[in-house]
Amino acid sequence: MIFTDKVSVSGTRRTADGYLVADVRCARQGIQVYSGAELGRPEKQWVRVYRPESEVFAEDSLRTYPYRPMTNDHPAEAVDYTNWKSLATGQTGAEVVRDGEWVRVPMILMDSKAISDFEAGKRELSMGYSADIEFTDGVTEAGEPYDAIQKNIRINHMAQVSAGRAGSQARIGDTITTNGGHDMADALRKLLVDGLTIETTEQGAQAIDKLTKQLSDAQVNAKTMADAHAEDIKKRDKELAAKDDEIGKLKGSQLTDAALDQRVKERADLIASATRIVDADYTGKSDADIRKSVVVAKLGDAAIAGKSVDYIDARFDILLEDSAKDPVRQHMTGQPATVVHDSKDNGQSEYENRKANAWKEAK
Repeated sequence: MIFTDKVSVSGTRRTADGYLVADVRCARQGIQVYSGAELGRPEKQWVRVYRPESEVFAEDSLRTYPYRPMTNDHPAEAVDYTNWKSLATGQTGAEVVRDGEWVRVPMILMDSKAISDFEAGKRELSMGYSADIEFTDGVTEAGEPYDAIQKNIRINHMAQVSAGRAGSQARIGDTITTNGGHDMADALRKLLVDGLTIETTEQGAQAIDKLTKQLSDAQVNAKTMADAHAEDIKKRDKELAAKDDEIGKLKGSQLTDAALDQRVKERADLIASATRIVDADYTGKSDADIRKSVVVAKLGDAAIAGKSVDYIDARFDILLEDSAKDPVRQHMTGQPATVVHDSKDNGQSEYENRKANAWKEAK
């Protein structure tokens, strides 16, 4: 796990080349407080982490302090050979010593911007390092309770920052001051969350940004699901309306007894009329098909090619009238015979004449 702790420096001086050098207290033993989000425990607000003397001053840990790159604030990633050139503003020296509860190392700032920031008051330090965290409750020999123990500390870089977790004793400057050091004096960021302005650490801000994005994604997903549900309901309502309309039509199409009697009579009359013209079996045919089959039988397919239903019905009526004038049928029925229509005309003239005078019959 990667950590950042912040501290200060004393005894600064400028070299002939303009570099800034100093001996600095950069790390200490004891308890330091982290937000739960920094340690992968967002459910905890704060975690008190104990850095035992045996871990802070372990030989394997101290060997990682020399020649570490200096950076201006913490980079977003660990410093290594691939990014050192773009991130480094200086480096630590080789003489690492113990100073009470502190680790002291020499350092040099070589970057003009970092030196300008130092002169403007940006003088505290923060160690960027990796360590193992063992979450276990306990109490130090001094009687201070803790929630976790830090082990296997390995230094990656030293950052120049505005405020340090280790307190102002970890400071670049000519005078060392103390403030009782176990505070959360980390560099804070201001965030606007749900209309409220809050201050939190960089790690806390990252946790808030992550949770805010998750909340936003959840809201988008909820809206998508709600829209899909509404669309599904709309579709089902449309289907139900269509079924209701179909049911209404079916109900409307049901015949009363009187209407059924009338329909039977009309059907029988049509079949009788068709049989008078062309004696055939009309079982199972619709009224329109009966009329059409009669006209085709008498006049041929060409007579109705491309013609409307109304035209076919009219031709059927003409053929029915002609059947009553047929001399053979007059002999059979006792009805008087009249002149038969010209076969070349196929009844077209009479159809058009009847259509033109239909308004007179309507009166």
